[in-house]
Amino acid sequence: MSTTSQQYDQVISTCRDLFTKKMADYGSAWRILRLPSLTDQIFIKAQRIRGLQTLAESKVDEGQESEFIGIINYSIMALIQLEKGVVEQPDLNLEQATELYDKHVAITKQLMMDKNHDYGEAWRDMRVSSLTDLILQKLLRVKQIEDNAGKTIVSEGLEANYQDMVNYAVFAMIHLTSTTE
Repeated sequence: MSTTSQQYDQVISTCRDLFTKKMADYGSAWRILRLPSLTDQIFIKAQRIRGLQTLAESKVDEGQESEFIGIINYSIMALIQLEKGVVEQPDLNLEQATELYDKHVAITKQLMMDKNHDYGEAWRDMRVSSLTDLILQKLLRVKQIEDNAGKTIVSEGLEANYQDMVNYAVFAMIHLTSTTE
Protein backbone atom coordinates (compact mmCIF):
# COMPACT_ATOMS: atom_id res chain seq x y z
CA MET A 1 0.00 0.00 0.00
CA SER A 2 3.00 2.30 0.15
CA THR A 3 2.80 2.47 -3.65
CA THR A 4 -0.80 3.62 -3.39
CA SER A 5 0.16 6.25 -0.83
CA GLN A 6 2.94 7.57 -3.09
CA GLN A 7 0.70 7.57 -6.17
CA TYR A 8 -2.03 9.32 -4.19
CA ASP A 9 0.43 12.00 -3.08
CA GLN A 10 1.62 12.52 -6.67
CA VAL A 11 -1.92 13.07 -7.92
CA ILE A 12 -2.73 15.41 -5.03
CA SER A 13 0.50 17.33 -5.64
CA THR A 14 -0.68 18.08 -9.19
CA CYS A 15 -4.12 19.12 -7.93
CA ARG A 16 -2.71 21.23 -5.10
CA ASP A 17 -0.34 22.98 -7.48
CA LEU A 18 -3.25 24.02 -9.69
CA PHE A 19 -5.31 25.04 -6.64
CA THR A 20 -2.56 27.33 -5.34
CA LYS A 21 -1.98 28.87 -8.78
CA LYS A 22 -5.71 29.59 -9.15
CA MET A 23 -5.73 31.04 -5.62
CA ALA A 24 -2.91 33.36 -6.69
CA ASP A 25 -4.90 34.39 -9.79
CA TYR A 26 -8.41 34.65 -8.31
CA GLY A 27 -8.04 34.68 -4.55
CA SER A 28 -10.66 32.79 -2.58
CA ALA A 29 -13.61 33.93 -4.71
CA TRP A 30 -14.88 30.33 -4.51
CA ARG A 31 -15.70 30.92 -0.83
CA ILE A 32 -18.99 32.57 -1.86
CA LEU A 33 -20.19 29.37 -3.56
CA ARG A 34 -22.94 27.48 -1.80
CA LEU A 35 -22.65 23.69 -1.70
CA PRO A 36 -25.17 23.09 -4.51
CA SER A 37 -23.08 25.33 -6.77
CA LEU A 38 -19.94 23.31 -6.01
CA THR A 39 -21.90 20.09 -6.48
CA ASP A 40 -23.06 21.32 -9.89
CA GLN A 41 -19.49 22.19 -10.89
CA ILE A 42 -18.39 18.66 -9.98
CA PHE A 43 -21.39 17.27 -11.87
CA ILE A 44 -20.40 19.17 -15.03
CA LYS A 45 -16.88 17.74 -14.80
CA ALA A 46 -18.14 14.18 -14.25
CA GLN A 47 -20.64 14.46 -17.12
CA ARG A 48 -17.89 15.67 -19.44
CA ILE A 49 -15.68 12.74 -18.45
CA ARG A 50 -18.52 10.33 -19.15
CA GLY A 51 -19.02 11.99 -22.51
CA LEU A 52 -15.33 11.68 -23.33
CA GLN A 53 -15.49 8.00 -22.40
CA THR A 54 -18.45 7.33 -24.70
CA LEU A 55 -18.07 9.77 -27.61
CA ALA A 56 -15.92 9.00 -30.62
CA GLU A 57 -14.53 12.55 -30.75
CA SER A 58 -14.35 15.58 -28.51
CA LYS A 59 -14.45 19.19 -29.63
CA VAL A 60 -12.53 20.63 -26.67
CA ASP A 61 -8.86 19.78 -26.44
CA GLU A 62 -8.80 18.77 -22.78
CA GLY A 63 -8.80 15.18 -21.66
CA GLN A 64 -10.19 13.32 -18.68
CA GLU A 65 -7.25 14.17 -16.45
CA SER A 66 -8.02 17.89 -16.22
CA GLU A 67 -11.64 17.09 -15.38
CA PHE A 68 -10.68 14.63 -12.63
CA ILE A 69 -8.36 17.31 -11.20
CA GLY A 70 -11.35 19.65 -11.19
CA ILE A 71 -13.46 17.06 -9.37
CA ILE A 72 -10.77 16.67 -6.72
CA ASN A 73 -10.30 20.40 -6.20
CA TYR A 74 -14.00 21.29 -6.20
CA SER A 75 -14.69 18.43 -3.76
CA ILE A 76 -12.00 19.71 -1.41
CA MET A 77 -13.46 23.21 -1.70
CA ALA A 78 -16.83 21.71 -0.74
CA LEU A 79 -15.26 20.05 2.30
CA ILE A 80 -13.80 23.42 3.30
CA GLN A 81 -17.20 25.06 2.82
CA LEU A 82 -18.79 22.39 5.03
CA GLU A 83 -16.29 23.22 7.75
CA LYS A 84 -16.14 27.01 7.43
CA GLY A 85 -19.53 27.90 5.98
CA VAL A 86 -20.27 30.10 2.99
CA VAL A 87 -19.24 33.76 3.11
CA GLU A 88 -20.39 36.88 1.30
CA GLN A 89 -16.84 38.01 0.42
CA PRO A 90 -13.59 36.09 -0.11
CA ASP A 91 -11.97 35.71 3.30
CA LEU A 92 -8.99 33.38 2.95
CA ASN A 93 -5.49 34.22 1.84
CA LEU A 94 -3.32 31.71 -0.01
CA GLU A 95 -1.70 30.37 3.16
CA GLN A 96 -5.00 29.87 4.99
CA ALA A 97 -6.69 28.23 2.00
CA THR A 98 -3.73 25.92 1.41
CA GLU A 99 -3.66 24.93 5.08
CA LEU A 100 -7.36 23.99 4.90
CA TYR A 101 -6.79 22.17 1.59
CA ASP A 102 -3.98 20.13 3.15
CA LYS A 103 -6.07 19.36 6.24
CA HIS A 104 -8.96 17.98 4.21
CA VAL A 105 -6.66 16.03 1.90
CA ALA A 106 -5.02 14.40 4.94
CA ILE A 107 -8.40 13.38 6.40
CA THR A 108 -9.60 12.10 3.02
CA LYS A 109 -6.39 10.20 2.35
CA GLN A 110 -6.61 8.50 5.75
CA LEU A 111 -10.16 7.42 4.90
CA MET A 112 -8.85 5.99 1.64
CA MET A 113 -6.05 4.12 3.42
CA ASP A 114 -8.51 2.65 5.93
CA LYS A 115 -10.94 1.56 3.22
CA ASN A 116 -8.09 0.30 1.05
CA HIS A 117 -6.98 -1.92 3.91
CA ASP A 118 -10.46 -3.38 4.30
CA TYR A 119 -11.23 -3.73 0.59
CA GLY A 120 -7.81 -4.96 -0.49
CA GLU A 121 -7.28 -2.23 -3.09
CA ALA A 122 -10.19 -3.52 -5.18
CA TRP A 123 -10.18 -0.20 -7.09
CA ARG A 124 -7.04 -1.36 -8.93
CA ASP A 125 -9.20 -3.90 -10.81
CA MET A 126 -11.87 -1.34 -11.64
CA ARG A 127 -12.23 0.54 -14.91
CA VAL A 128 -11.94 4.33 -15.06
CA SER A 129 -15.46 4.37 -16.51
CA SER A 130 -16.75 2.58 -13.38
CA LEU A 131 -15.04 5.12 -11.15
CA THR A 132 -16.70 7.87 -13.20
CA ASP A 133 -20.09 6.22 -12.73
CA LEU A 134 -19.50 5.97 -8.97
CA ILE A 135 -18.67 9.69 -8.86
CA LEU A 136 -21.89 10.45 -10.74
CA GLN A 137 -23.84 8.24 -8.31
CA LYS A 138 -22.29 10.09 -5.36
CA LEU A 139 -23.26 13.38 -6.99
CA LEU A 140 -26.87 12.28 -7.32
CA ARG A 141 -26.81 11.27 -3.66
CA VAL A 142 -25.35 14.63 -2.67
CA LYS A 143 -28.02 16.46 -4.69
CA GLN A 144 -30.72 14.46 -2.87
CA ILE A 145 -29.16 15.20 0.51
CA GLU A 146 -28.99 18.90 -0.42
CA ASP A 147 -32.66 18.77 -1.46
CA ASN A 148 -33.36 17.24 1.98
CA ALA A 149 -31.71 20.26 3.66
CA GLY A 150 -28.61 18.21 4.48
CA LYS A 151 -30.51 15.60 6.49
CA THR A 152 -30.17 11.85 6.15
CA ILE A 153 -31.93 9.08 8.03
CA VAL A 154 -29.45 6.21 7.79
CA SER A 155 -27.00 7.24 5.08
CA GLU A 156 -23.62 8.93 5.10
CA GLY A 157 -23.76 12.69 4.93
CA LEU A 158 -22.29 15.22 2.56
CA GLU A 159 -18.74 15.06 3.90
CA ALA A 160 -18.37 11.30 3.29
CA ASN A 161 -19.72 11.63 -0.24
CA TYR A 162 -17.33 14.47 -1.15
CA GLN A 163 -14.45 12.47 0.35
CA ASP A 164 -15.40 9.42 -1.71
CA MET A 165 -15.50 11.57 -4.86
CA VAL A 166 -11.98 12.81 -4.14
CA ASN A 167 -10.75 9.27 -3.64
CA TYR A 168 -12.49 7.86 -6.74
CA ALA A 169 -11.07 10.70 -8.84
CA VAL A 170 -7.58 10.07 -7.44
CA PHE A 171 -7.92 6.37 -8.30
CA ALA A 172 -8.99 7.29 -11.83
CA MET A 173 -5.98 9.60 -12.17
CA ILE A 174 -3.66 6.84 -10.97
CA HIS A 175 -5.13 4.51 -13.60
CA LEU A 176 -4.86 7.12 -16.34
CA THR A 177 -1.29 8.13 -15.52
CA SER A 178 -0.01 4.58 -15.05
CA THR A 179 -1.38 3.46 -18.43
CA THR A 180 0.23 6.41 -20.21
CA GLU A 181 3.65 6.12 -18.59
